[in-house]
Amino acid sequence: MTGNVGPRLQIHYETVVRPKLLQEFGYRNPHEVPRVLKIVVNAGVGAMAHTPKLLDSVVEQLAAITGQKPVVNRARKSIAGFNLREGMPVGVSVTLRRARMYEFLDRLLNVAVPRIRDFRGFSTRAFDGRGNYTLGIKEQIVFPEVDYDKVVQVHGMDVTIATSARRDDEALALLREMGVPFRGMESVLV
Repeated sequence: MTGNVGPRLQIHYETVVRPKLLQEFGYRNPHEVPRVLKIVVNAGVGAMAHTPKLLDSVVEQLAAITGQKPVVNRARKSIAGFNLREGMPVGVSVTLRRARMYEFLDRLLNVAVPRIRDFRGFSTRAFDGRGNYTLGIKEQIVFPEVDYDKVVQVHGMDVTIATSARRDDEALALLREMGVPFRGMESVLV
């Protein structure tokens, strides 16, 4: 990308993070440098199946937070122990790519995370072994886009950051340079 066009975090990646990772890991090809591929935001609420108003509320809030309409995930099987029938809604998810992904990550790191109570940094042990990182947010109300008066129930969400890194140490270096505050590490402020 040429010039200063695009989301702030994407410009930061291309001008600062990419050259630093290229030098740090000694990649021979610039296309080997890890990058963020997509971000998946998932909210699973068990009571959703029995409360349609809650489902509508979660869909509306996730759309406001991410800027994209979420997909309602439905149960594939009936499970009697959970009072769950096949086809009932069990969660809501959004997959973000390109500009929306960078803008969401920027808002997450610079607006929502500072509003989390008693926040001491994210764990470095939440990598999956293939360079992807998942973090949990306990309350959706840390995002300023959520109108507290319209909240039916406070719920959490999982945010999975999928990277092109092949190893966890490469993904950790990428996310640290992008500004993700990890526990026990000084993070770079964007």
